[in-house]
Amino acid sequence: MKYLPLNADIFIQNRKRFTDKMKKNSIAIFNSNDELPSNADALYKFKQNSDLVWLTGITQEETMLILLPDNTDEKFREILVLVRPNELKEKWDGHRLRKEEATAISGISTIVWLDTLDGVLQPWIHSIDNIYLNTNENDRKANTVEVRDYRYAQMMKQRYPLHNYERSAKILRDLRAIKTPLEIEVMQKAMDITENAFKRVLQFVKPGVMEYEIEAEILHSFLMQRATGPAYSSIVASGDRARTLHYVENNNECKAGELILMDFGAEYGNYCADLTRTIPVSGKFTRRQKTVYNACLHLHKYAASILKPGISVVDYTEKVGDEATIIFQKIGLLKKSDIKNETKENRAYRKYLYHGISHHLGIDVHDLGTRTEPIKAGMVFTIEPGIYIEEEQMGIRIENNFWVTKTGNKDLMKNIPIEADDIERWMKK
Repeated sequence: MKYLPLNADIFIQNRKRFTDKMKKNSIAIFNSNDELPSNADALYKFKQNSDLVWLTGITQEETMLILLPDNTDEKFREILVLVRPNELKEKWDGHRLRKEEATAISGISTIVWLDTLDGVLQPWIHSIDNIYLNTNENDRKANTVEVRDYRYAQMMKQRYPLHNYERSAKILRDLRAIKTPLEIEVMQKAMDITENAFKRVLQFVKPGVMEYEIEAEILHSFLMQRATGPAYSSIVASGDRARTLHYVENNNECKAGELILMDFGAEYGNYCADLTRTIPVSGKFTRRQKTVYNACLHLHKYAASILKPGISVVDYTEKVGDEATIIFQKIGLLKKSDIKNETKENRAYRKYLYHGISHHLGIDVHDLGTRTEPIKAGMVFTIEPGIYIEEEQMGIRIENNFWVTKTGNKDLMKNIPIEADDIERWMKK
């Protein structure tokens, strides 16, 4: 790993939070993600199961976690299962964790090798009533491949058909949405790395630069600061390409007079940052560009003013939409007739702002959390309104990350230039 060792208390606390929600006389089992083939004899870069990372901090493949909080033998209440180090495999693929290394990362003292697991797992299963198994219950998931969690669940139900099965994901959705102060420390590091990368880019951009050159500067800055890499594929969209929300080609020239929308974030310690800024290629906004930019910034600040415990994401989004309706009239995008003819399902402002305002952020960029229940203190959200005008070939989005507190929120990216004048000053340096 490129990042410095994290505080194992992060994962000790997370496991305690989970086991406190388990039924009595239960076991919970968590699996790694699969190693997936790409082409020929190659594999896709391995990405660990986010729930397993949240509970252990272990990113090595073939890892399992077993939680048995009511075990009479305290030594076997938390068990980390690792693949046994193999000298030949290490010659090809590199070092594998030893027991003491895994304990230092996770805070789990009992380590079992994967090739010995069956002999110890069966007696534990026979002694309990409930088995917690995990699956991906992120509302945005689009995976149709039968991944390991689903195969493992089928195998367990065939082997132990008379046990009661419970969903770990139902517990994890609520727990992972609430970040502990220790988790926020790691997320803040990811955001600080992202801040430095953005400031580097502000002094790099000029007419004639290619979008992929900007992406390269971002990646260079990330890796120089010990980030694992980008938290997601960086978007560097100049000109009219900024209206494409998930534009990732990044292969065009940035021309004088255009704007560049950049959406990127670092991953550090498996936690994500998510920043968007829109800047002028020439270093100075035109009058119209600044008008639209400031309108977007107004929506950003308005959203921040109402993001607090008690409101749901749905109601919060509606309120921002109401404010966007007012602002879009002021900058000439909407007429009164547009508002009069809108419906609840097809709001007029959606022509120019056609995505959500916020999403949960954490180990995953689109992290676990509810949309319909009240927002709670401890949640981390993006705030990212945008204005996309086809007639003017312009797209602007502004995004920071906020930690919800008991009375409001804390902007974790408050030091990143966001005012139009500040961006212009940084680009002059």
